[in-house]
Amino acid sequence: MNDPSRSAESCEKGERTRDELGHTVAAPAVESDIKVQPKEKTAVMKQHTTEKAALIADQIREKAGRAAQLVRGKTPEPVLDKAAQAAAQVWDSATRVGQYAAGKAPDPLLEKAGRAATVARGNRTPLLIAGAVIIALALARRSRGRRR
Repeated sequence: MNDPSRSAESCEKGERTRDELGHTVAAPAVESDIKVQPKEKTAVMKQHTTEKAALIADQIREKAGRAAQLVRGKTPEPVLDKAAQAAAQVWDSATRVGQYAAGKAPDPLLEKAGRAATVARGNRTPLLIAGAVIIALALARRSRGRRR
């Protein structure tokens, strides 16, 4: 009556049925997890990208600062004075042109220009350093050309 091979077979069949039932019940959870995974991966990638961008920006600022120090250290005082005067003249001219353009420009253009000016003001130091480096390089190149 009690056949041991039959008993083992029915146990295995019962276990398989439980496993299948477990997979069936877990399927909606896996599907919802599949929908969440890309969002989580995107958030992680965005965090890593933000951190890397901040690190790169810090490195650029540091290198620009060192470059500015080198330029200041190797540039004669009269050249620095001329660069400062030229920057002041450019600033004055830009202000006059801006006021003239403001009187003639349509409102949407003025709004865009205002946003660009705000960004420029927020990044004034890097822009000034870049300008000083460009002026110093141009003057150095010009002086080398005269020596030849």
